[in-house]
Amino acid sequence: MSEPILEVRKLNKRFGPVHVLHDVDLTVYRGQVTALVGDNGAGKSTLVKCIAGINSIDSGEIVFEGHPVTIANPSEAARLGIEFVYQDLALSDNLDITQNMFLGRELRRFGILHDGQMEKKARETLTSLSVRTVSSVRQVVASLSGGQRQTVAIAKAVLWNSKVVFLDEPTAALGVAQTRQVLDLVRRLADQGLGVVLISHNMNDVMEVADRVTALYLGRVAAEVQTKDSSVAQIVELITSGRSGNIGLAPAAVNEGI
Repeated sequence: MSEPILEVRKLNKRFGPVHVLHDVDLTVYRGQVTALVGDNGAGKSTLVKCIAGINSIDSGEIVFEGHPVTIANPSEAARLGIEFVYQDLALSDNLDITQNMFLGRELRRFGILHDGQMEKKARETLTSLSVRTVSSVRQVVASLSGGQRQTVAIAKAVLWNSKVVFLDEPTAALGVAQTRQVLDLVRRLADQGLGVVLISHNMNDVMEVADRVTALYLGRVAAEVQTKDSSVAQIVELITSGRSGNIGLAPAAVNEGI
């Protein structure tokens, strides 16, 4: 296996007296989908915010492309090539697809918006991802379905030569056909060489598209398993109890409730 593109090593985070993350490790490889799973309150959102530079890190380190990095804000994460698609998608309904994809990063020529170039790049990005569900990059986002909106948000994230993309519950509230489209897109991102982190409660989605699964339990990594060597039942057990058979946290740690 190649060297990981992103590593989180022994990360700790406290909010006052509450120790939210305990020595958390996360490894992301190019060309793979890593699922980050855990119950509500397990620490998934806090971990992602630490990587994004929204939350500070108390101890531990983040290594990107083999070099330790300090990420103080989301802009620094973006400059490295780490992008995030949150559950609310952060799209503006009154703008079209092109305007949304370049929102805050507009291309200008002689101080004037370079609209034609932005439209071209938006179209090229959607084409490179084999997106066929969007008829025009000039469609207003308010007119799009849930699956189309998710597609636009993902395309926006990979427009900037990103290397790692975090996707937070990308299939939540989608129908069967739209879920299929989004999962196919997630897999294509990995096949194009990106490191993809899929945050999801849907174990069927996880088992279908993820190569590896990192399960969090009350702020600790219960285990990292290969999807092909695991099962839904095992992952659910890791999520709910921190241990499955001989895999997971030490029995003493689980019994103490950490």
